[in-house]
Amino acid sequence: MPNPVPPRDRTDQPWRSEGAPAPPPPKRKMPGGWGSLILAALVVYLVTNLILSFLDEGNEPTLSYTEFSKQVTAGNVEKIYSKGDAIQGQLKSSQTVPGGSDKYTKFTTQRPTFADDDLWSQLTKQNVTVTAEPVVEHRSFLANLLISLAPMLLLVVLWLFIARRMSAGLGGGMLGRKAPPKPVELTEDKRTTFEDVAGIDEVEGELNDVVDFLKNPSAYRKMGARMPGGVLLAGPPGTGKTLLARAVAGEAGVPFFSASASEFIEMIVGVGASRVRELFAEARKVAPAIIFIDEIDTIGRARGGGSGMGGHDEREQTLNQILTEMDGFSGSEGVVVIAATNRADVLDPALTRPGRFDRIVQVSPPDRGGRESILKIHTREIPMARDVDLAQLARTTPGMTGAELANLANEAALLAVKRRQSEVTQSDLSDALEKVQLGAERPLVMPEEERRRTAYHESGHALLGMLQPGADPVRKITIVPRGRALGVTLSTPDADKYAYTEDYLRGRIIGALGGMAAEHVVFDVITTGAENDLEQVTNLARGMVARWGMSKKIGPLTALPGDSQQAYGLAAAPETLDAVATEMRRIVDECYAVACRLLREHRPKLDTLAEALLKNETLEEEAAYRAAGIPRLAKTDS
Repeated sequence: MPNPVPPRDRTDQPWRSEGAPAPPPPKRKMPGGWGSLILAALVVYLVTNLILSFLDEGNEPTLSYTEFSKQVTAGNVEKIYSKGDAIQGQLKSSQTVPGGSDKYTKFTTQRPTFADDDLWSQLTKQNVTVTAEPVVEHRSFLANLLISLAPMLLLVVLWLFIARRMSAGLGGGMLGRKAPPKPVELTEDKRTTFEDVAGIDEVEGELNDVVDFLKNPSAYRKMGARMPGGVLLAGPPGTGKTLLARAVAGEAGVPFFSASASEFIEMIVGVGASRVRELFAEARKVAPAIIFIDEIDTIGRARGGGSGMGGHDEREQTLNQILTEMDGFSGSEGVVVIAATNRADVLDPALTRPGRFDRIVQVSPPDRGGRESILKIHTREIPMARDVDLAQLARTTPGMTGAELANLANEAALLAVKRRQSEVTQSDLSDALEKVQLGAERPLVMPEEERRRTAYHESGHALLGMLQPGADPVRKITIVPRGRALGVTLSTPDADKYAYTEDYLRGRIIGALGGMAAEHVVFDVITTGAENDLEQVTNLARGMVARWGMSKKIGPLTALPGDSQQAYGLAAAPETLDAVATEMRRIVDECYAVACRLLREHRPKLDTLAEALLKNETLEEEAAYRAAGIPRLAKTDS
């Protein structure tokens, strides 16, 4: 069992952990220390006392005994209070302080001990009241103490409030600190395992080596074998890379530290590198363990591409620190680094050399059997009707990733709730698939002329797809507006395809140009409805000419990179780019001519299909082939 994690001085780590022992809560420190707080409180107390004593003694002037005698003789004294030789009094009418300009009514004075005047007779003669209570009330020491403590208590409360905010990470925003994510402490029965992962069995086989190493490191040491310092999971988004990393940790029963690479980067240079050091130190304390870094291409891009200014310094320092930490592994520490990226081609070569991420695992979208297994996993908690056929649904979802299939199952459950059903039916799954692939329906009322043109546009796509040998079968045609499109033609293959021939790609281009060609043949117009079609045509033609060697003029070479982020004009010589454009134009022109010719030759079928579409708005696969008069079985050979 791993040892408990020692206490940490600060808790602003940007990672999350599973299965790691919970660290004890850090001691909260006062900003500046308790000594500063006590000194500030003492200063506040003294200043408050000074102010109170000034206010308390500044209202009643101290008169000379001679002035007091004059006021008694003049009959202007209303009452007095005496304690010993100290006398307090109040005048009947206010007077001006001798030698000053302030008015006063209450006063204090001191009777000299040598005075032999008959004060009592004078007071009696002038009807002055001699009271038993002080005329001038002074606050007691306790009252002054409480009043002086009030500002000090307010200071302490404010001090504690600021300390709490700073301990939560909000007081250091100028230094780029973040409030730390709370550790995710999961019990063993809740951890992700390979039972929660489906559709990528070949990847599980490669990662089983990591699981076995973490479970039995002594067997590997005995044989002199060294586990890879890092495993890089590369693949399209949504294929389950993060889930796989968690499953490895769950299968091995070791702590799992996960973080996004972007969480290490801050405005202040050096913060990211320090966080990397701390993350690796924490993992070593509870080894064996797994560190997972998601989207590592954020900080792992090839160095030297920038000018070394701004964010490049912080990113490169963070990358250098990761390289240094991975070099420090001896194999006996039992710490394995797993990283995920969608852009393995842009990573720094130093990151993927042997000794660091020296095992690259490709995580691809699942095949038909994998999709069925994934659908079973994501529908375990969803009540399914008896008519649901997940195998059939898997056949109609080629190319979809695990995340997309999970979203499909969730959309079907949402539809069932909206329809107030107790179970999810096959119809719910079909409607959810249409929503995911085609977009949500729009309540758009089109003019009859535009509706008819849209019907011919979609019929052109569908008819050419039916006529092209080896083309993907047409699954559905609709002129109901969905998403940004006024109509949609859905074609998917019967089986998964991994390599495409030139004839197949030309057929795809001809089918994509079918809508534009149908409008040209029937109405002799060109509309903006073909915008998305032309984007697909351009991408296919560019790939055929510049990347896949399907042009004799360009030859078997890569004239343009697959990286869309590289500037188009910097990828090749101007003459090569001109040749690529010329060949693209030739292929597209040839395909457009074929599309127009086929539609003219099969104009009756085009008209029949368009009329059926105008009447029904949506045609499923069988109805579409029947309306066009083309047998569906003729399209199965590919």
